[in-house]
Amino acid sequence: MVKDEYYLEKWALGKCKIFPWWYPTAITSGQQQAFLSNFLDGEWVKAKKYKPVIDPLNGKQFIWRPDTSEDEIEPFIKSMEKCPRYGLHNPLHNPERYKMYGEICAKAARFLRTETGRSYFAHLIQRVMPKDINQCLGEVDVVATFLETFSGDSVRFLANGRTTPGDHFGQLSMDYRWPYGPVAIIYPFNFPIEIPVLQLLGASFMGNKVIIKADSKVGIVIEAFIRLLLDCGMPKDDVLLIHCKGSVMEKIVKNSVIQMLQFTGGSETAEHLKGVIPGEIKWEDSGFDWKILGSNVVVDMIDAVAEQDDKDACAASKQKCSARSIMFMHENWVHTDLIGRIRGLAKKRNLKDLTVGPVLTWNNKQIQKHIDKLLKIPRAELMFGNKPLPDKHNIPEEYGSWENTLVFVPLDQILPNFDLVTTEVFGPVSVITTWGGRADLDIVLITLERIKQRLTAGIVENDPEFQWHVLAHTSNGVTYVGLRAKTTGAPTNHNFGPTGPHSAGIGTPEAIIDTWSQNRTIVFDINAGKYQKI
Repeated sequence: MVKDEYYLEKWALGKCKIFPWWYPTAITSGQQQAFLSNFLDGEWVKAKKYKPVIDPLNGKQFIWRPDTSEDEIEPFIKSMEKCPRYGLHNPLHNPERYKMYGEICAKAARFLRTETGRSYFAHLIQRVMPKDINQCLGEVDVVATFLETFSGDSVRFLANGRTTPGDHFGQLSMDYRWPYGPVAIIYPFNFPIEIPVLQLLGASFMGNKVIIKADSKVGIVIEAFIRLLLDCGMPKDDVLLIHCKGSVMEKIVKNSVIQMLQFTGGSETAEHLKGVIPGEIKWEDSGFDWKILGSNVVVDMIDAVAEQDDKDACAASKQKCSARSIMFMHENWVHTDLIGRIRGLAKKRNLKDLTVGPVLTWNNKQIQKHIDKLLKIPRAELMFGNKPLPDKHNIPEEYGSWENTLVFVPLDQILPNFDLVTTEVFGPVSVITTWGGRADLDIVLITLERIKQRLTAGIVENDPEFQWHVLAHTSNGVTYVGLRAKTTGAPTNHNFGPTGPHSAGIGTPEAIIDTWSQNRTIVFDINAGKYQKI
């Protein structure tokens, strides 16, 4: 029996050495609780204190995570200091590690492509970030595809450089992709495996040493995956995992040893960190993502447009950084049943299959308060939703449990109420408005120019002149164009990240190179006088 099969057989019984403490079905049934650990200098270590993670579906304690304090972070800082500024590897130092990471990716990808491996991580995601199983399986599949993409020699090619002729015989300049050295990653709860794995491995590919912190609610997933990577051959000193409060992690990234912080999460937190850390920061913000529906209504596409918008604005209870937050609908669509069809799809979502679920950062009182403010805007109107979930449930009050909600705000009221309308609710609330002629479109474009979070956008129109005009006057990291345009997408077949001076991309070779490496130019000048006259 090959090694992978051996582990899978034992893993299915919940006894594999990679995952020695928990299994999703056992956690679900209450048979056992998970106790997490920090990973430091190649060892799984405990903290002085532990805090419970609350089950978002029933309010019970079901995971215990280290509550690492400020007086425990010195060993983590000292460990990061062991990594030189030139990294664990670079094109001139330890280049064999590029190939090593290709082999690690190949092994981990094979593991995720098995039925057991795929199901395990999907259900583990679902336990801590409740969303429907297809969303969870899709997240695992994105990671598997990423690992396959960077198997073999693909990691080596990320470090491709270029040469430029010199001024004279014997001179040549060479540009290299160089690591930062000691780096940090902070990421949110909404994609417990996709975001951290793609960023962690992207950083490691380029030769950086990483300290990583998850949102405390979902840290169990990255701990499991780091255990898998270690079993697949990742050197034990390449990564540190810390479970702690945000204020404790801030103390770490304030230390001058950390050369670069990659942060995924709210824009306000990102701006705060930018002002307090000495190193570089790159981020993928929460996004306030827009969609424009042009004047050309294709009757046969109404269902497709509605289905896509339901996925963009309602899937995972809109807890996606690329979720559609506002839609500018041309008045021609008002005469169709588009909104009715979107409403019908939203109504089909339920807790039983987790097509709606707990809102982990907004509770019901906060959601209701925000909707009430929107509805006080002159001529604002509720299109659907605005009620707690009708299903019987035990979601704790600290989390939200709200129906998908759509609020209409007149176009002429958006700019006067800009801050309110563009407040990003990381939950099932979004805004719609309508527009008509060219003057209205100008107002739309002015509105889009004022939005600071520029992650994704969708232009639902097949007229190339309209597409060109909107594209030319907007700025987003990812913009989907055409009648099938969306705002949410998996970062495997295209670069995914916002625009802006601190933009961090994810997933593609270009995103990894831009985010996790820097340019270094070396000018070779050989004393070649003996040959230059030949």
